[in-house]
Amino acid sequence: MGSLFRKIFRLISFLLVFPWLYGIALNYINPPITITQISSAIDGYGLNRDYIAGDEIPTYAKWALVGAEDQKFAVHSGFDFEGIQKALEKNLENKDSQKLRGGSTISQQVAKNVFLWQKRSWLRKGLEAYCTFALEKTLSKNRILEIYLNISEMGRGTFGIEAAAQYYYKKSAKDLSKQEISHIVAALPSPKKYNVNPPSGYISRRGTWIQRQVRNLKGDLALSEIIEPKE
Repeated sequence: MGSLFRKIFRLISFLLVFPWLYGIALNYINPPITITQISSAIDGYGLNRDYIAGDEIPTYAKWALVGAEDQKFAVHSGFDFEGIQKALEKNLENKDSQKLRGGSTISQQVAKNVFLWQKRSWLRKGLEAYCTFALEKTLSKNRILEIYLNISEMGRGTFGIEAAAQYYYKKSAKDLSKQEISHIVAALPSPKKYNVNPPSGYISRRGTWIQRQVRNLKGDLALSEIIEPKE
């Protein structure tokens, strides 16, 4: 019995320490593989990805991502509690709806995509919170954006902005227009549902909205320091 307890203790200790060690490593590497990417291949969607260096990721893609997914990115420590509260209230109002509103920040989405699986559960949300805390402490905000734009699914079996650029527009990410970037980001976080190119009505409308948000956010000094730091 004592041996079993020691094994359980070691396993729990490893699970607690791993996100911190991996978080430190992610300052220098991109995740070799994720559960979501493995699941995509197993489910028959394929695995199309092409990681690129941080300086090859379009700056506008970072602005568009923040504008679309997490406008308080610069000021929170991984969790937007006001956003979570609003999402809970909205979901309670529409409890019979099949579509639930999420309150996840970019940091939470990166934690989920790096460490965990996509299916909703209280277990996953609990692990996600712990992993988010670890990533916020071990990575810069800019690096969190880079990882998101390299590993997140942006089309059926297509992961990262570079693979999405090639898949939708047959060009490199650095050659994408602002509108094209906005259309790719508009499909997040459910890219399998929407047509990006040619864009569906929803993608066109949301893409236009994202571009408007970016214009408004460009005056935010805290975000500018994260996305476009001065040398």
